[in-house]
Amino acid sequence: MADTDVRVWLVERTYSDDEQNLIILVYATPDGERYFRKERALTSFTGDSRDTTAALDVDPDNLGSVDEADLREQYAAEATRMADEHDPADPI
Repeated sequence: MADTDVRVWLVERTYSDDEQNLIILVYATPDGERYFRKERALTSFTGDSRDTTAALDVDPDNLGSVDEADLREQYAAEATRMADEHDPADPI
């Protein structure tokens, strides 16, 4: 983790219904104010797959703002729960 990186926690995992067959992972800061979106091909989860971890450390320039208050509260609650229950490197 670089000195400027921000830790974000997994708050949402959804499947894209379009033909791209993507899994969309959303990580958020514990206050729910910023998020990081990561897309992975469904095929990357089979075989010798890369784990989806409970948290990531990301460059702040790669974070978006959560503008909706309800979504911000939801992300804050889930990020806090994940941080309380998991180590950052735990596979989820």
